[in-house]
Amino acid sequence: MVGIFALWLPILLSAVGVFIVSSIIHMVLKYHSTDFKGLPDEAGARAAMQPLAIPPGEYIVPWCGNQKDMGSPEYQAKLNEGPVAFMTVMPNGPFKMGASLIQWFIYSLVVGVVAAYVGGRALGPGAHYLKVFQFVGVTSFACYTMAGWQHSIWYKRSWLTTVKNTLDGLVYSLVTAGVFGWLWPGI
Repeated sequence: MVGIFALWLPILLSAVGVFIVSSIIHMVLKYHSTDFKGLPDEAGARAAMQPLAIPPGEYIVPWCGNQKDMGSPEYQAKLNEGPVAFMTVMPNGPFKMGASLIQWFIYSLVVGVVAAYVGGRALGPGAHYLKVFQFVGVTSFACYTMAGWQHSIWYKRSWLTTVKNTLDGLVYSLVTAGVFGWLWPGI
């Protein structure tokens, strides 16, 4: 068994590695540029929504407050008439990438801590590189990818986007596993 504090360096360096790789994926490779589409009449939709002053949050259209009413003819008619949408409303103004990048780095640190915990409980000091790679890789892959699948299942996010995010998660987990395997404490 290896204590989590003995793994502080691989936790930190794997988060840095994932941060760099994710920056390359999103700024250089740009295969995520097709994850979202514009509305057919964006100007009309914006003009219709602006007077509503919708506060930031997550919404569903049409809204049904309880399960009992989901089967009502009125609610079913709204579903059939459309539009049916899941929507995230963000605060007005430019995107604030700094806060998101900090949160992403902290998230990568948390994934590293979880992977360190699992690997550290399963393996002892001096464990073989491939064993460390296996435990840390599977754990970090699960952390980076599997929760995202729910968005395609329940909220109808494009499966292509989910597959791209899963491939990103695979790359992130390979980086994490490689760093941990390289820096795993010896005997």
